[in-house]
Amino acid sequence: MIEGPTSTESRTGAADPVEVAERALEIIRAKAPEAEAEAIVGSGTEALTRFANSVIHQNVAEETSHIALRIAIDGRTASSSLDGPPDGEALDRLVDHVLEAARVRPPDPDWPGLAPPAPVPPVDHWDQATAHASPDDRATRIADFVDAAGGLETAGTCLTKASVVAFANSAGQRSSGRTTVAALDGIARTGTSDGSARAASHRVAAFDGRLLGERAAQKARAAADPTDLEPGRYEVILEAQCVANVLQFLFIYGFNGRAVEEGRSFVRVGETQFDPAVTLRDDPTDPETVGVAFDAEGTPKRPLHVVRHGVTSAVLHTRRTAAKAGVASTGHAIEGADEWGALPSNVVLEAGDRSQDELISGVERGLLVTDLWYTRILDPRTQVVTGLTRNGVWLIEGGRIARPVRNLRFTQSFHEALAPGAVRAVGSDRSLVLGGFEGSYLVPSLHLASWNFTGGASG
Repeated sequence: MIEGPTSTESRTGAADPVEVAERALEIIRAKAPEAEAEAIVGSGTEALTRFANSVIHQNVAEETSHIALRIAIDGRTASSSLDGPPDGEALDRLVDHVLEAARVRPPDPDWPGLAPPAPVPPVDHWDQATAHASPDDRATRIADFVDAAGGLETAGTCLTKASVVAFANSAGQRSSGRTTVAALDGIARTGTSDGSARAASHRVAAFDGRLLGERAAQKARAAADPTDLEPGRYEVILEAQCVANVLQFLFIYGFNGRAVEEGRSFVRVGETQFDPAVTLRDDPTDPETVGVAFDAEGTPKRPLHVVRHGVTSAVLHTRRTAAKAGVASTGHAIEGADEWGALPSNVVLEAGDRSQDELISGVERGLLVTDLWYTRILDPRTQVVTGLTRNGVWLIEGGRIARPVRNLRFTQSFHEALAPGAVRAVGSDRSLVLGGFEGSYLVPSLHLASWNFTGGASG
C-alpha cells in the first residue's frame, strides 16, 4: 500500500479510486452474493504539449477516470469497463451489464480464480512537481530544445502524466499505488536528415530540454547528405530506442507464458539462449522506472530475472497461464490479458562499462543506428522481424564514424542477434524508453556482432 493521499481529488475533483473499487464490490455483493469479483480503478491527469516547425501548436490536458470489472459466477466469466466519472448510476449499470453477460456465458474451464491476499512491494514512482506540471513547465523544456537546435527545424512532444490506481477483489486482495510519468521526444531536421533525442522519467526535472535539443541537432547535422550502402550483414551499435524495440518483441512473443503454452515461443527455461553479457529482468522496484507494483489481477509485481548471464531463467505469467503451467502468477496481467497473455511493465537490461565512444572504437566495419521503426514480426518462434532504420545511421570503419548512410530495411532474428557470442559489448548508458501496453524499458546501447540489412528503405 502507498503512504499518504491515494487520490488526485484535491487537484481534479476525481473520486478516490480506493473508494470506487470498494463501492463496486458492495454493489456486486448486493446483486450477486455468490459472485467472484474484482475491480481495478484509475484516475489522474494527462497533459501533452506538441510542437512543429519549431513552434508550439497544441496543448491538451484531460482528467482521466477508468474502472474495469471482472465477474465470475459458477465459472462463467465476463468483464467490461467504464471511462468517465463513476457516479452511482453509471457504476450500477456497469455492474448489471457484467453480471448479465456472466450469467449467459458458457463455463470457462480455465478460470483460475481470484488473486489471494498478498502484500505489494512498497514502490512509489511519484513526483509531486510532475503531477502538478503546468503548460509553462512543458513549454520551457520545449523552448530549451528548440533554442539548442541552433536554427534547425524541430518538432515533437512533451508529456506529463499522473495516475492513482486501486484494486480490490472479493477474495480479500487490496492494492493501491500511484505513478507519475514525464517524457520529451523531439527531432531536429536539416534539408536531408533528421536527428532524434528522447528522455523519460517519473520526474519532469530529470531531463534537460537543452541537452536533448543539442543531441538531436548534432545527430541531424552529422546525418546530412547520406549516401547509399550495399545490403549485407554488418556489426551494429543499437542505441537505447532500438534495444527497447528488440526486447519488446522478445517479451511479447517469447517470454510470454501464453506463447510458451501454445508452442509459439523460442524460450527454453534453463538453457543458455543468450550471450553471457545479457542479464534481463522485469523489476518495478528499480528507482529509475515508472508504474505501480501490482497487475490488473491484483497480483504483486516483484523483480523477476528472465535471463541471467545468458541463461533463460523464467517466463512471465498471468493467473490463467500460471494455472496451466502449474506455477504461480508473476504479476504480469494487463487489462484484456486473455487476448495477449503476460506482458512486462518494467524491463531492465543490465548496463555494461563501455561509453558510446568506446563502443564505436570496437567496431571494425559496421553501423551506428539511432532508431528502428515500422517493425513487424514475420515468425514469432524464430523472432524474425522486418523493419527500417530512422533518424540517423552512420557507417563505422576502423573504430571511427566514416559517413552517414541512407535508411535501410532489415530482416533479422532478434533472438539470434542476442545469442551466445553475438553481443560484443554493452553500453554504460541507461535510458528509460516508454513502450506499448504501458510498459517501460530501462536499457543501454548494445554492440552486436551481426545484423542483416536487406535493402534500402524503399525496397
